Amino acid sequence: MQVLARAEDQHDFAGCAGASRSVDRLTSKRQGLLLLNLSPAVRRSSNLQGLCVGLMTAARAAWLVPGAGGSVAAPRPRIAGPAQACFLRHVPSQQQHRQQQLSQAQQPLPQQARHRPRCTRLHAAADEAGPAPTSSSDLGVQQAAGGLQARLAALGAFLDALYRFSRPHTMLGTAVSVTSVSALALGPGQLGAPALLAFAQAIVAALLMNISILYDIEIDRINKPYLPLAAGDFSVPTGWALVVATGAASLAIGAASGSLPLLATLGGSLLLGLAYSTDLPLLRWKRSPVLAAACILAVRAVLVQLGFFFHMQLALGSAAPAITRPIAFATAFMLLFSVVIALFKDIPDVAGDSKAGVRTLSVRLGPPRVFWACIAILEAAYVGAILVGLQSDLLWSRVATTVAHLALGALLLWRARQTDLTSPKEISRCYMFTWGLFYAEYLLFPLLR
Repeated sequence: MQVLARAEDQHDFAGCAGASRSVDRLTSKRQGLLLLNLSPAVRRSSNLQGLCVGLMTAARAAWLVPGAGGSVAAPRPRIAGPAQACFLRHVPSQQQHRQQQLSQAQQPLPQQARHRPRCTRLHAAADEAGPAPTSSSDLGVQQAAGGLQARLAALGAFLDALYRFSRPHTMLGTAVSVTSVSALALGPGQLGAPALLAFAQAIVAALLMNISILYDIEIDRINKPYLPLAAGDFSVPTGWALVVATGAASLAIGAASGSLPLLATLGGSLLLGLAYSTDLPLLRWKRSPVLAAACILAVRAVLVQLGFFFHMQLALGSAAPAITRPIAFATAFMLLFSVVIALFKDIPDVAGDSKAGVRTLSVRLGPPRVFWACIAILEAAYVGAILVGLQSDLLWSRVATTVAHLALGALLLWRARQTDLTSPKEISRCYMFTWGLFYAEYLLFPLLR
């Protein structure tokens, strides 16, 4: 049933010509009345008269309020234009209104008015009726859209937590080191399908093996509350599932490659990582500064350099792995750099380590001493790199390596002097700066010839 407002004027029906002509034929008496546009079946029913009378009486009662001098018209919805004047001219008395209800309920509507298009409803009627009810299909679409947004938000949160769980700076260091060492093994004209396949096997397996932070959750809540396990973004079972899945996938790639150096590198990294972190008897070597440094040295300096270098050599058809001068320098340089990383990473974590009873060198000697010891070791490594670069037979190699290492050494000294050693955040920023130097050094290794 469609309820039409009073005050039908020509402007409101201008959009539909046929409907306007039918409304024009209505007498002035019927203007301003509330019409009920019913279907033929309903109009033929025996209860039509009572239904119409009841509805129209209720509408009239809502329009009139008692006043001092009788019934006074209540404020009606505001209708602009000629319709407002028409509305005010045709307000009948209560008795006339009831008689008109009875007479019009018994008279059939004109044929054209019966099939009045929906577009002839007045704007005032639309305002009284309020917004159109939402259909079940619309509700379903809205619910589906809301569910999709929730799933996308959950996926985004999971990926963000996974990104933090993977330790992006170490992932980048692994990617850069594997790429650089693999390039060192390449000779002129050897960049082909076998080399690309060996490189893909090495870098994917190395990145999968890099995800391994499950312990030290209580310490991380103090030192690194942004990590997903410490922040509660991941549960411990979820962390275990990720580590086991990625570790198994890494070993599977190594086994499928048929490369013994690659499989040995991955397996050795896994075992040393477990020895470093696992809180079991005779393990958790990170409690000991010497054992902690030994773990990092073995992985970053020896396994990564020699293991991936030999893997690429075998893929290129070498009968037996051979150590060249560039890879020997890279291994020695990274031995010193790995010592710095092993010591430097504990400097910002002094508060959490001391509360947990982890006696790192920074806890024992204090952050300033360990900090400047790390800077001195790195500066010594840069001096050695300059001396090695000057021995190259190629002029461009001598110039590039000498100038680059001079610049990096000077930049490190400047950054160290700018660091506030009383602020763990400042020390952490300087630690991340040393990772930038770590990446830069791997970019320089292929220039050593």
